[in-house]
This record gives sequence, C-alpha cells and structure tokens, in this order.
Amino acid sequence: MTKTALITGASTGIGLDLAVLAARDGFDCILVARSEPRLHELKKVLEKRYTINVHVFALDLSEHNAVKRLTNAIDDAGLTVDFLINNAGFGTAGEFIELDAETEAEEVRLNVNALTELTKAYLPDMVARNHGYVLNVASVAAFQPGPYMAVYYATKAYVLLLTEALHAETKGTGVNVSVLCPGPTDTGFFNRAGSEMMVSKMPSHLVAFFGYKGVMKNKRVIIPGLSNQALVGLAKIMPRAVSLEILRRFQKPTDASVEQLPTS
Repeated sequence: MTKTALITGASTGIGLDLAVLAARDGFDCILVARSEPRLHELKKVLEKRYTINVHVFALDLSEHNAVKRLTNAIDDAGLTVDFLINNAGFGTAGEFIELDAETEAEEVRLNVNALTELTKAYLPDMVARNHGYVLNVASVAAFQPGPYMAVYYATKAYVLLLTEALHAETKGTGVNVSVLCPGPTDTGFFNRAGSEMMVSKMPSHLVAFFGYKGVMKNKRVIIPGLSNQALVGLAKIMPRAVSLEILRRFQKPTDASVEQLPTS
C-alpha cells in the first residue's frame, strides 16, 4: 500500500532534501511552499526519478486559514497523510522593539500555529492506524533565549517542547514523533541576512539525512553534528545569565537594518 508524506517548506533547503529522502523510500509526496514554480520543478524530478505521485500546493502557511485550506484540499484529493514533516519556518533578527509587529506575528503563525494545526490534523489518524511519522523542525536555538532573535528562539523552544511531549504521549502507539534541531545550516539563512559572522554551516542534505534517519528510529530529539550537540550540552549547564550575555554580544545587530531570515 502506498504511503504519503506531507512536507512543508519543501521548495528549498532541508525541506527539499527531506522530500527527496521520502520519495526515495517510496512515499508519494505532498509538497507545500510559497514558490509554485519550484514545487512543480521538484515534482517533475521526483516523479521521474522515483516513479511516485507528487501533489503540489502553493500556499503561504503564515496566512490566516491557510492550514484549513490545505487540509481541505488534501481531503478533497482523497489523500491520507502517513508522514508529516513540519519544516516551514522563518526567523527575524533585530531589536524586538524595532521589528515589525505583523512580520513577527506571521513568524509565530508559521513556526508555531501552522505546525500545531497540521500535527493536530494528522496525528490522531496515525494513532488510530497504529502507524505514522511526525518530524518537526526546530533548532539548537530552542534550548536557550536569543537576544535580538527573541521571537525566533521562542518559537523553536515551543516546537521542541511540544514534540517531546507528543513523543511521550504516543509511546506504544506505533507512531514515531521526533524533533530535528539543526545548528547553522547551508540554506541561505545567514546570506539572506547579510551577516558577516564566520559560522560553520552543515550542508542541508546532511541535516535532512540525520533528521530522516532519526524519526525512522523514533529518536525523540535529533541534533545533527558533534559540535551542535556540544553546544546544546553547554547551553544546558551554563548559567542562564552567562549564555544570555554571550548571545547578546554575538547577535547584536551591526547596523539599524532589520532582516527576515528564511529557515526553510
């Protein structure tokens, strides 16, 4: 019986690489992102390479009622979601008091609300079928507060804690629920921000590989790379005041510009 994977933020970066891995394993794919041309290009590649069916939905999930429109369209197409990958998200950088309120609200709607609504839509059926997979993409940022990226860090903390709780709730149901917490990843995040920080970035295909492998093994928290694992371990034992000061100095904007940073 054919299984279907729903991937948000599938047009580039980690989402695209996760879609390739799912297709390689024989999952039909539902691809969701804002860029319709990129989605159709990926559809052609996946269908030709892996002989699967790919369904494309070009949507901005940060818009009001976007998730409802998506789930209705999936229902109308007669599709069942067996593997949910909540990858879509973005971050903002700058002083909280200076950042645009609506942009930050969109960030919360996408990173938090859309992820929660989609998980709520498809996890119950997976539990009822005693089989399924949910992979939520957070970040190493989830383990601490982030001055000058306050909302982004907070949304990823929500994703981490929600997923860990659901991992515990679904124990013994046959459903795997995992959270992927990458560090800096080569997805254009820092380039789009105009950042001059010298940060070692992991290729997105490696992040996707670790995430995919981890959820298949029902690993609760997946942190790709020894350096990122060490960073998270340090964040857990370091006094909060010290980590806040380090991040305050490291992430303080060098000019008055405010950037919106893509994370998927």
